[in-house]
Amino acid sequence: MKAPAYLDDDQIERLADLLEQRAVPFRGFNLEALDGYLTALVLGPEDVPASEWMPPVWGKPPRWSDDTEREEIEALLQGHHNMAAARVRHGEDDLPDHLAPLLWLPEDPEEELPEDVAEEDLDVGRDWALGFFTGVSLREAAWDAWLDDNDWMEAIFGLFDQLASGEVIGEDPSAPATPIGYRERLEIIASLPGMLADLHHHRIDALTPHEPIRRAEAPARNAPCPCGSGRKYKKCCGAADAGE
Repeated sequence: MKAPAYLDDDQIERLADLLEQRAVPFRGFNLEALDGYLTALVLGPEDVPASEWMPPVWGKPPRWSDDTEREEIEALLQGHHNMAAARVRHGEDDLPDHLAPLLWLPEDPEEELPEDVAEEDLDVGRDWALGFFTGVSLREAAWDAWLDDNDWMEAIFGLFDQLASGEVIGEDPSAPATPIGYRERLEIIASLPGMLADLHHHRIDALTPHEPIRRAEAPARNAPCPCGSGRKYKKCCGAADAGE
């Protein structure tokens, strides 16, 4: 079965139901964690084959009814992977609705919270960030090399860590961490498309071979000068190069 370029609403619902039934009870991913996981894979320093990244999705290897069902599920997973890869090519201003990150958000983020709901209970983005870091762990050494060389990338990972942990660590690591609030979580999530686009651009640049600039070999000193003056190279352009 061919994997779709992205998942439509029915396919998203089908995949979410399958994960809740076959993955979550066995410490696998829900839909939000899967979205973060696949996002890390499409942004990573090295490609990870499906044979490696698919098994952790389920926690415990599932038993499918038949090959047809297995092929359907693998096509849905690959379609979600395709969607994550397409998403990171867009920034905040041009991200199509059908490629938006798949994480839970309130219908009206600007609405005031009910009095009986505590901010710490609204851990929006937590599962997404945990899934992202699980994807990073598949190529941890290569990611660490990138992070060591790029402070701006370290800052992005710091924001993702806030979503995952629910805490902000200050300049003094020994001091108690500050809990992250609901509004702060929403601000980080709103910035996700731009941050993912920045990571994607870095990946493209880092993985694109760059040919070294080579200086053309100079003519022999007694050869005619290539500038067309009719003089010998050593008495023309070669004299300037040599400082004569």
